Amino acid sequence: MADPKTTDRSRSKLVLDGVPPGRWWKFLLKAAGWLTLTGATAAVVAVVAVYYVYSDGLPAIPKVDEYWPPIVTEVYTDDAVLAGEFYNERRKVVPYERIPKRLVQAFIASEDSSFFDHFGVDVLGTARAGFKTVGSKLGLRSGGIQGGSTLTQQTAKAVLISAEGYKSATAKTLTRKIREAILALRLEQSLTKEEILYLYLNNVFLGHHSYGVQSAAENYYRKDVRDLTLGEMTLVAGLPQAPSRYSPFLRPEAARKRRSYVLRRMLDEGMISQAEHDTANAEPVKVYPVEDVFHEFAPYFVEQVRKDMVDRYSNPVLLKEGLKVFTTMDSERQRAAQDAVLDGLLSLDKRQGWRGPVQQLASPEAIKTFLERAKKSMGKQELVDNRLYVAVVTAIDADGKGADVQVGPHAGRLPLLGMRWARKVNPVAYYPAMMISSVKKAIAVGDVVVVRHVTKKELTDDKEQWEKKLAEEIPEEGVTLFRLEQTPEAQSALVSIDPHRQYLTAMVGGYDFDDNEFNRAFQACRQPGSSFKPFVYSAALEQLDWTEASVIVDSPIVEHDPDNKVSWKPENFKQEFVGDVLLRTAMINSLNIPAVKTFGAVGVKNMAAWSQKLGITTPMNMDFSAALGSSCVYPVDLANAYATFNRYGRKKPTYFIRKIEDRWGRTLEDHTAYDDAWAPLQDRVAAGYARLFEPGEQVMSPETGFILTHLLRGVVLQGTGGPASRLGKPTAGKTGTTNDAFDAWFAAYTRDLVTVAWVGYDLNQHPLGHYETGGRAALPIWLNYMKRALEGRPQSEFFPWQSMDLVKLYIDKKTGKVASPGAKGSELMFFKKGTEPKDAVPDKNQVDVDQFMMGAQ
Repeated sequence: MADPKTTDRSRSKLVLDGVPPGRWWKFLLKAAGWLTLTGATAAVVAVVAVYYVYSDGLPAIPKVDEYWPPIVTEVYTDDAVLAGEFYNERRKVVPYERIPKRLVQAFIASEDSSFFDHFGVDVLGTARAGFKTVGSKLGLRSGGIQGGSTLTQQTAKAVLISAEGYKSATAKTLTRKIREAILALRLEQSLTKEEILYLYLNNVFLGHHSYGVQSAAENYYRKDVRDLTLGEMTLVAGLPQAPSRYSPFLRPEAARKRRSYVLRRMLDEGMISQAEHDTANAEPVKVYPVEDVFHEFAPYFVEQVRKDMVDRYSNPVLLKEGLKVFTTMDSERQRAAQDAVLDGLLSLDKRQGWRGPVQQLASPEAIKTFLERAKKSMGKQELVDNRLYVAVVTAIDADGKGADVQVGPHAGRLPLLGMRWARKVNPVAYYPAMMISSVKKAIAVGDVVVVRHVTKKELTDDKEQWEKKLAEEIPEEGVTLFRLEQTPEAQSALVSIDPHRQYLTAMVGGYDFDDNEFNRAFQACRQPGSSFKPFVYSAALEQLDWTEASVIVDSPIVEHDPDNKVSWKPENFKQEFVGDVLLRTAMINSLNIPAVKTFGAVGVKNMAAWSQKLGITTPMNMDFSAALGSSCVYPVDLANAYATFNRYGRKKPTYFIRKIEDRWGRTLEDHTAYDDAWAPLQDRVAAGYARLFEPGEQVMSPETGFILTHLLRGVVLQGTGGPASRLGKPTAGKTGTTNDAFDAWFAAYTRDLVTVAWVGYDLNQHPLGHYETGGRAALPIWLNYMKRALEGRPQSEFFPWQSMDLVKLYIDKKTGKVASPGAKGSELMFFKKGTEPKDAVPDKNQVDVDQFMMGAQ
């Protein structure tokens, strides 16, 4: 009988069929080993498969010496002032050796303390992130990818972003995380730890357009990265995790706490001492607003540079390739131009009249609410002299001599002297006769107005008012004073060219770029009025051999247009006629009828071709009205043409970009003048030599150019451009005013600077004013600018005429005949040889013309 202990298997769960008694544990061991081996093999196969599947298409590992990420393009003035930046990512790459060791330690302590020990991937963190992603996809748990990023993985992400774009390289998917990990492994195999740090620290996004530590140092502290303090370094190092959440601009307290965390980690890792920790932790969080040099310095000029760069190099190159663009702009002259345009428009606008308050608060409650909001907005900010503010009128003197106003928390006075200009708008009234005698005529309690904080002497723009004081009581010392202002409706443009260097040294395209980006210097086609007359007379001098002494009849004329069945009867500005008049007199006094008759003598087609030859790019009206400037021109074209006059007929291009370099300092183009003191010597030599092979085109004879300049000198010395003589330097120029005063111009030049100023309304909603001629509206802007632009810079007379085929003679201004030197009614004039008058004045002062001319030569 069998032993039940050996035959009844149901008594033990440890007994297996086919397994000899006592051997079950060996079977389990073998099975476990087989399963382990199989699982490991499967895991290896899976890992290899994942590696090859997900590594397909990964970007190549960047070589450190070929690391060319997108960097900022910088625009500089000729005198090396930063004027603008263009970028998609504001990044400036700096060598690893230039990055302070403490800053590197701060990033390692806060982001990856085992950086120098691991192989590039945080396995547990990556796995945890993967499980979270899978769980999220299956609906088992919420949340996307979190954590699991070493500095190497963050560098890999940056490489992916550069290669694939931000959206794909930051997608919260398992695929992206695996590809990032694979790329991180490749980085560790190909690069040293220091090279990885170099890539990371120049790529990491640190908020507010800052990519890389150098950009962050400039954006937050306006410093080079080498000059940061420990407190500043640790604040920057705390930003990568959440740049917006820890922004020192938006959340300074959160930024301070994050900085404390980084400092504590550095202390724990033995990177800093307790004393260093405490000192840095006690530093206040003090950052500076990000500088917007584009809008703050010369936006119209720099925007024109941007447009030109995009047209010739493409927008991606401008935004990514880190070019260095050196413009021809002179920073001092540019500031002077902007100030002159601003002052000129404000003065013109005051002559137009007062358009009323910005807002009217109807009740004491509304005034109180407005002031409370203003106080809260302004805080403890102090008033700055000559800055504009919004004020509320709180009280008005019974005698109308002044008003009390409130600017935020600051109470002040608005005296009558600071707002006598505020009459009702009336373009035809004579401004000085219309000034108000009581503030009650312009403002009332509850009015919200724009004011300027001023000193006593700045209360009025009119110096005569200040000298006379208008028998008005001036507020006592210690009183906060304001002057009434309003935003001008008129616009202006100024173009200034160095004709010999061929540099656009200053340019303003309007009153306020932020309000309207339309660049009137380059884009506004406006009627030039009488500033076009030099084109007419130069054509007659060059093509018809007319002279300064040519006699033109100033008498009524009617031009008929059979095509349009209209007639046109031009008139002089003063609506009177003087009969026979010399060409020189007609030019100096800007007479219209002689200009029209001269235009007719040259011929419409010839004049159209001549104006284009001189540099006007817009088509001319094919009728006689073009003689008086009815065909629109761009201010920059007019300035280029006057630069040709300045060079005595030699036409050359004007540059507003002097030089362009790529990110490696290689020159892409260079237009440097040989005598540019701001340019490096090698640029001056190379470009100056190149200029020898670009002589320009002589579009009129030098003799014609000289005579034309002599005529334009007469306009300043004797005619409509008289106020320009206050510059105190030899000047030649011409005013321009269109019908109904919609456009006012002054185009003039000294030996070394050509400047054109224009004033007008964009839409011509109404005239500038009955008295707003080119000499009154535009010339003061020109003069204000030129005084500063040429301060301390002597201007020689124009080229000596003796080197040309010219004859100078005294001419009787009535008859155009030769007169004796010093004879009454005579004037010195210049003639091309062979065109001089042959007849002398028939009186006792008559001279032997031939003998006199020989002596004059």
